[in-house]
Amino acid sequence: MELASFLAGERWSDHPRCTHPLLAELARLANDHTSDAHRSDLAVHIPAVIGLTSDDVRVDARIALRCARTALPVVSEDRQRVMAVSVLTADRVLADLEGRSPDVLEEDSLWALGQVPHAAQWAHRFAGGVGVSLRGFRRHSAPNTVRCAVQGIGEACATDTDAVLRELLSDAIVDVAAIRNATSVQAEPGAWASLCNLTRGR
Repeated sequence: MELASFLAGERWSDHPRCTHPLLAELARLANDHTSDAHRSDLAVHIPAVIGLTSDDVRVDARIALRCARTALPVVSEDRQRVMAVSVLTADRVLADLEGRSPDVLEEDSLWALGQVPHAAQWAHRFAGGVGVSLRGFRRHSAPNTVRCAVQGIGEACATDTDAVLRELLSDAIVDVAAIRNATSVQAEPGAWASLCNLTRGR
């Protein structure tokens, strides 16, 4: 995110204005929970997040849902209930924003919940009558979901969690771009290659 701020012409910061705050948080967390050997693999995504921002609450919901769905089948059992509730919550927030029934979950949500049936049953009982305000979701639920999901993936006893985190970030970028319906600013190729070489040498 610091390189994104530089390429966008902003002051050097890992919280650049040019990227949606929750997407930037996901990028920082993915960076922190990726092994040293594969951290530089995330650099290919930096140009894609420049200019990728929006005030649309669907962006927050879609990022949170993507993180929860990805983490649910991977994280340890003690985290699965939290992630299952997060899937239900984010999916229902999206349903409200998109004008669909909150009782009809998206296919990918159903698949993720189906991988952990006991946690899913518990989550349905827990979240059945619990509502969430859009403000509360944006300020608390969505960021907490992203943090818990990435940390859970990073600490999971699964093969190649680095690849899972890298794909999660890539998919989230695609999700946000689809909502925003915009093309991200691309860095000048020569300058970008030099910056990548510089970061690998640190």
